[in-house]
Amino acid sequence: RIGIYEHSSAGRDLYKPLFIALGAEVVSLGRSDNFVPIDTEAVSKEDREKARSWAKEFDLDAIFSTDGDGDRPLIADEAGEWLRGDILGLLCSLALDAEAVAIPVSCNSIISSGRFFKHVKLTKIGSPYVIEAFNELSRSYSRIVGFEANGGFLLGSDICINEQNLHALPTRDAVLPAIMLLYKSRNTSISALVNELPTRYTHSDRLQGITTDKSQSLISMGRENLSNLLSYIGLENEGAISTDMTDGMRITLRDGCIVHLRASGNAPELRCYAEANLLNRAQDLVNTTLANIKKRCLL
Repeated sequence: RIGIYEHSSAGRDLYKPLFIALGAEVVSLGRSDNFVPIDTEAVSKEDREKARSWAKEFDLDAIFSTDGDGDRPLIADEAGEWLRGDILGLLCSLALDAEAVAIPVSCNSIISSGRFFKHVKLTKIGSPYVIEAFNELSRSYSRIVGFEANGGFLLGSDICINEQNLHALPTRDAVLPAIMLLYKSRNTSISALVNELPTRYTHSDRLQGITTDKSQSLISMGRENLSNLLSYIGLENEGAISTDMTDGMRITLRDGCIVHLRASGNAPELRCYAEANLLNRAQDLVNTTLANIKKRCLL
C-alpha cells in the first residue's frame, strides 16, 4: 500500500494510475490547488509530521512524492520517515546493479567508500556536472547511473532488467528510483534496507541573503587560512585534517565529520552540508556553522 503525497506536483495525475498498474493499492494524500514548495533536500518539519501521521493512519508501506516540477523524488518508509535523496539513489543503483556512479561531492561518503560500485566519480553539485561525467565513465563501464543529494536520478547508459532494455535517460527522473526501491524491498521493508547500510548521516541547510561575493570571500578565507575560517564558523576546537575544493570548500574534521560550504548556483544564499556518524552531530555542525555566519555576515 502506497501513499501518494500529491500537493501541487506537476506530475500528480500520473502517479496514482502508474502505481496501480504496477499492482499497488494507492492512497491519495495532501492534494492542493495552491502551490506547495517542496525542498527534497531539506524537508520541512510540517511535511515530516504529515508523513509519519499518514503512514500510521493508512498503514502504508511507502509514501511517494516529488518536488513541484516532478523531477526530484521524495520517498518515505513504512514509518513515514523521508529518505535522504542520496540514500535513495544508492539503493536504486544497487537494485539496477550499476557498475559506475557519478554523484556530486556533497553526497554521503558511504557511496564512494568502494564497497558498492566498481567506480564512483565525484562532481561539482548540479545535474549538468553529473551528466558530463557519463562521457568519461562510458569509456570503461557499461552500466552507468548518476544521482544527486536532492534525489534526482539519471540513467547514464542502457541497462537490461528482467530481459528488458531500459534506455538511458540522462535527465532527472523521479519515478525510476521509486520503482526500483519498491522492487528491492519486495521481501522486506524500506527501513530494513536503509538500516543494512553503513551508519553515516548527512544534513544540510541554507542561509538566505548571502550574496555570491560574500560566500566566495568565506571560502577564500578558508583557502588562505583554514584555522581562521574554523574560528569564524564556531568550529575552532574541531581541527581539520583535509579539504576538498571540488565545489566550494569541503572540510574533513579531526573526528572524521565533514562540513561543506558553497555558494548556491541559483540564489543569493550559502549552502552548508555536514556528515557524521550521528544525525544530531551532523545537524549541530550545520546549525553552528550557519548561526555563526549569520551573526557575522548579516549584522
